[in-house]
Amino acid sequence: MDRLRQCTALLLLCGCLSIWTFYRVAKDNDAVPLPLHAEETIAKCRNLHSVPSPPRGFSDRERSDRFVPGTRPTLLKNATLWTGRDAGLEIVHGDLLLDGGIIKAIGTVDAGSYGDELDVVDVEGAWVSPGIVDLHSHMGVESSPGLTGAIDGNSLRSSVQPWLRSLDGLNTHDESYRLAIAGGLTTALVLPGSANAIGGQAFTIKTRPTAEKSPSSMLLEPPFHLNGSEYDPPRWRQMKHACGENPARVYGGTRMDTVWDFRTAYNTARILKEKQDVYCEKALAGQWTGLGEFPDDLAWEALVDVLRGRVKVHNHCYEAVDIDGMVRLTNEFKFSIAAFHHAHESYLIPEALKNAYGITPASAIFAIIGRYKRESYRHSEYAPRILADAGIDVVMKTDHPLVNARYLLHEAQQAHYYGLPAHIALSSVITTPARIMGLAHRIGSLVKGHDADVVIWDSHPLALGAAPKQVYIDGIPQLEIPHLIPKPLSSQKVPLTPNFDTEAKEAVKYDGTQPLDPKATISGAVVFENVKSVYVQRAGKVVEAYFARNGLGNGVVHVENGKMLCYGSQYVCLETKAFAGATRIDLEGGSIAPGLVSVGTDIGLSDIQFIASTTDGVGFDLLSGQVPAIVGEETVIRAVDGLKFQSRDMLLAYRSGVTSAVVSPQVSLETHGFFSGLATAFSTGAKHKLERGAVIKDVSGLHVILSMAASHSVSTMVGTLRRLLSGQAHGDIGEQFESIVEGRLPLVIYAHNADIMASMIALKAETEERTGIIMKMTFVGATESHLIAAEIADAGVGVILGNSRPFPTDWQAQRILPGPPLTRDTTLGVLLKHNVSVAIGIDPLPRGPLQSFARNARFDAAWAALEMDGEMSSADTLALASVNVASLLGLDVELFDLVATKGGTLLEFESKVVGVISSRRGVTDIL
Repeated sequence: MDRLRQCTALLLLCGCLSIWTFYRVAKDNDAVPLPLHAEETIAKCRNLHSVPSPPRGFSDRERSDRFVPGTRPTLLKNATLWTGRDAGLEIVHGDLLLDGGIIKAIGTVDAGSYGDELDVVDVEGAWVSPGIVDLHSHMGVESSPGLTGAIDGNSLRSSVQPWLRSLDGLNTHDESYRLAIAGGLTTALVLPGSANAIGGQAFTIKTRPTAEKSPSSMLLEPPFHLNGSEYDPPRWRQMKHACGENPARVYGGTRMDTVWDFRTAYNTARILKEKQDVYCEKALAGQWTGLGEFPDDLAWEALVDVLRGRVKVHNHCYEAVDIDGMVRLTNEFKFSIAAFHHAHESYLIPEALKNAYGITPASAIFAIIGRYKRESYRHSEYAPRILADAGIDVVMKTDHPLVNARYLLHEAQQAHYYGLPAHIALSSVITTPARIMGLAHRIGSLVKGHDADVVIWDSHPLALGAAPKQVYIDGIPQLEIPHLIPKPLSSQKVPLTPNFDTEAKEAVKYDGTQPLDPKATISGAVVFENVKSVYVQRAGKVVEAYFARNGLGNGVVHVENGKMLCYGSQYVCLETKAFAGATRIDLEGGSIAPGLVSVGTDIGLSDIQFIASTTDGVGFDLLSGQVPAIVGEETVIRAVDGLKFQSRDMLLAYRSGVTSAVVSPQVSLETHGFFSGLATAFSTGAKHKLERGAVIKDVSGLHVILSMAASHSVSTMVGTLRRLLSGQAHGDIGEQFESIVEGRLPLVIYAHNADIMASMIALKAETEERTGIIMKMTFVGATESHLIAAEIADAGVGVILGNSRPFPTDWQAQRILPGPPLTRDTTLGVLLKHNVSVAIGIDPLPRGPLQSFARNARFDAAWAALEMDGEMSSADTLALASVNVASLLGLDVELFDLVATKGGTLLEFESKVVGVISSRRGVTDIL
């Protein structure tokens, strides 16, 4: 009882002291009584200058906030662990213990206390890394398959909208999530689009499905609670900015207008920030008289937080003029930029990046994608290594769905191929993006206490075609039944990539427009020495004509006037002709192989894909009824009439072993066209149309596009083809379809959907039954062709896969066969098992920078073969992108250019293209 009286007295005393203190403060400051919510306001004021940091006690946590009850602990034994630490150089051989959604131990692990509760996985020395992290994705807001009801990347209401949030448009049914996991991607920063100067706030997600199935449950360290209240201490926020062509084009302005939009927006935020600072200074001093409510504005609070250093700004910015403008803006308003995204010219101005306020922004870039519009024209594949050498953080990203998030790792592989050191290349898609987004305390490294986001790889992550054996997110295995394909022993090591030092220096010297012409063009004798293998075309196939056996030494290849006169041992070739005076090239164990053939892009008809004034233009839609009379509805447009040579993408493809291409007249991207016209085949190394061998075949086939996204119905387009094939057309178009019906001209159909292809197979049978003549028909694209592989084979139709690594871009291509580790079979494998004549090309239907991908035909073929579990020889793999393409598109396969590679075959990351032996042009180009 006495203790109760003492406590009561103490409470009364404290109350009296509080009243006396308030009275004295109010008296001294002539203040009014404390307003309502004063305590909340004071807390807000005290928190204004708090720096984002991990939650209190985070480093000592025993369980992740994303832990799913029932998740069993897992021990990965005998792993080769790339930890991400020590700048990406640390490799630990040992074990990894996952429990409670976090990493519990690494190296030598004693897990005896777990007993039977532990899942033990012996990875048998496999490479294990942290999960892949994408710093630039539109996953969920630009959904796949693309449908009009789920396009939430850009709001077009205003150029400045910092109040928008990507979270509010995040579609949980996007097919991209499961596909991304199949590529080892565990975390993505989902950004608004780039139509606006300030597009809104971005949010970081984990890609695994959740029991709640809501966007909020996918978030990783969101800055706010569900009710909108802020965490204490605050967490990093993310925001998207964009400058350059996009906002200027969308809002009908100029770069000057966009920068003014930025300045006025930041000035608005600065004024609000200053009002808050003055208010809080008085509030914290107890000067409440006349203060009123805390000055706040829901529309601008996020931009105020940028000025307070609590937001990671991600800036879509390509050119030096735009990057420099943003650097000035950061210094004017005193805020930092986390990363410049795309940043195609950042490698040319690294010192300008270092002038940014606060920190030096990272460069988040593509490996090879460029030149698709003016501001990306100076892109260089050597940019990652140049930036790294200059001390700039390099991040490789996808801009998903432009690059399929599943293959973000391939961006790092390509950057490594062109000279980025291996440890930086791996860090660029794991550790560095995690740090840039402010989450390095929990993702991006294999460290005790970090999230249990882990990938077990089937080969070294930088090896071509590396795929996960298993993916753990928050300690939960994501691949229910992984389909594994054994990889060669050589793929367990970091690829020994070629030397591109000279090319990288020239890229800087010439501001990204370095000469791409051959070092020499020789019509006389050339001798390639130290040749390990020779592949040639014979009877429509690629065969291995020579292979240096162990102990016998490598061979030689003797060439004159673009023709291979001899190959084999030096003694054999010396009998044919003396080598005196010949140009000699050491291939260092390299190879000679047929040149590759590209199809699916507009290379040959445009220089800068999205700049109409640099292209041949778009032909008339024959179904529109708007063809001018002078053109005539019976006229068939010929691509050969619009051929353009020496574009940078064409020459880059040539320097990568793509010596010829097939292109058809271009159709409208808006209507998806129907009737393309007569395609042509040409040499990518030629200087102009009149040069010897420049045009391989004036007319190589009649190309049409059958798309469910077209402005005309599929049945209308098929019905039109039925009429044309029945002989009811006259003039030029009648003659061309007569050639098709008589089997003299291939009908090439761009289509993805199995039902559309089935309709064309039926139309082919109908026509052949009437005429008794076999038609030549080829599908290009053909994403769903595996569904009707037997029928395609029975019909004698060929297939050129537009994407050997398919993705459900839109509804007509949604039924994909994704391949390992999700499915054992691939579309290519299914077609080959049914004896379909098949090749690989580039998907012509999506709206994207397709020309950039032409140069990768060699790696696309090699990757496709790796997923065939050893069923394809090197010769058959080369044929996929060379003679098979030519045969299916109506070209003469007897006359093929040859490509010389140093350090390996055309299919290997270790090799570099150093020459082209062109029988068509009668020369040998030394590259």
